[in-house]
Amino acid sequence: MNKFPKDFYWGGSIAAHQCEGAWQEGGKGPGMMDYCTSGSYEIPRRFTKELEEGTLYPSHKAIDFYHRYKEDIAMFAEMGFTALRISIDWSRIYPQGDEEQPNQEGLNYYKDVIQTLIDYHIEPIVTLFHFEMPIHLVRKYNTWLNRDLIDFYLKYVKTVVTELKGMVKYWVTFNEMNHIDPQTEASDFFVYMLAGITNDELPGNKRESLARIGYNMTLAGVKAVKLIKEIDENNIVGCVFGIHPIYPRDCNPVNIMNAFKEMDRDYYQIDAMCNGKFPTYKIKEYEDFGIQLEISEEDAKAFAEGKIDFIGLNYYQTGVAKTGDGNEDDEKLFGGVQNPFLKQSKWGWAIDPIGLRYVLNYTYRKYGLPIMVTENGIGAVDIIENGQIHDEYRIEYLSAHFSEMKKAVLEDHVECFGYLMWGPIDLVSATTGEMKKRYGFIYVDKYDDGTGDLSRHRKDSFYWYQNVIKTQGEDL
Repeated sequence: MNKFPKDFYWGGSIAAHQCEGAWQEGGKGPGMMDYCTSGSYEIPRRFTKELEEGTLYPSHKAIDFYHRYKEDIAMFAEMGFTALRISIDWSRIYPQGDEEQPNQEGLNYYKDVIQTLIDYHIEPIVTLFHFEMPIHLVRKYNTWLNRDLIDFYLKYVKTVVTELKGMVKYWVTFNEMNHIDPQTEASDFFVYMLAGITNDELPGNKRESLARIGYNMTLAGVKAVKLIKEIDENNIVGCVFGIHPIYPRDCNPVNIMNAFKEMDRDYYQIDAMCNGKFPTYKIKEYEDFGIQLEISEEDAKAFAEGKIDFIGLNYYQTGVAKTGDGNEDDEKLFGGVQNPFLKQSKWGWAIDPIGLRYVLNYTYRKYGLPIMVTENGIGAVDIIENGQIHDEYRIEYLSAHFSEMKKAVLEDHVECFGYLMWGPIDLVSATTGEMKKRYGFIYVDKYDDGTGDLSRHRKDSFYWYQNVIKTQGEDL
């Protein structure tokens, strides 16, 4: 057999702050990403306290999925999608985050989006936190540094999951919170995306602040698992992690050890959510930094009772570990250095299809849980020629990754049950805020200066992916 299993999910992933727009419609409150400016590969995005006149904030309009979701979902269905991962913007449900009653208009909107998916026989996979949180919770309650955020989050989760009971089976508690860790040189980008503050705004001991943010989010995640299953025992709950495999510089044992430690930092929260306890090695590691976490008996019980059912895997690239001698001058966004054996995208991301097979094997054998590839793709500059977009580079990238994923499933017997390509429709890049960094099978007529008529156009890859799904991955 050269096909993926019959029940393998094919589809894509999108996030509210990158596609919805309509930032002041439908009762929505201001979210963290509504204060995040546009940027580029050369110029980092900025996070402003107030909205600056004449400054572009991409989330405000994005690609207008809020008004065009029926059209977009119809195009996903035309490709043959059997799953779509969306995120719910917390600030559409509780505009400030601490209200007594939810915004019913926001709940109705998501209910209609999900019903549209169901009508097209597309399985909705719903992420409850994908860098979207009311800015009020950051400013009034000091974000995830305050354990009160856990209660606000659980109230929001209960509201959404209860409202969508029977419509949604697969839930994701958080997206990529594992990038916050005191041992990494966490960029302002990741700290802000997860907590709504920058590195410079972290109070006191910055390492301790990062540890508390990471711990409180992890605790919120396991508590949400139990809550979601109490609402409906048929619910299947996972968490999505951005995993960035790290290779050693060479076979020097010192560099092998450096690579292991650098890569394994991405896994401490998965350990906590799969093994039923916050890892002892992490607690001891924190103590080495003078960080004391208060883990109550109630917390320990929550970890024991809140194990996830599946792992969502976001994979884009691999890296090479630092040697520790301070001589590296080619560091990348996710840490590490460039690999001389691999090509890079135009945004400097290493293209490594075998890395996907490697990380699927590594993660599956570590936990034995089903895995869904929840993000993967290549950002590129697409050119329209005579009304057509010939994106053979995207087809080449995905074909190579699918071939390695197929080996992981069919040869290595990894229990991978779906593939969701990141950005099946062009949307705002989270890392740079650009539109020109395009991922989609569907081109959106929108540009970095905010112009464009938002019309949708099928790229060559649209028809290629349609055939991949039709042949269940046999014809790549």
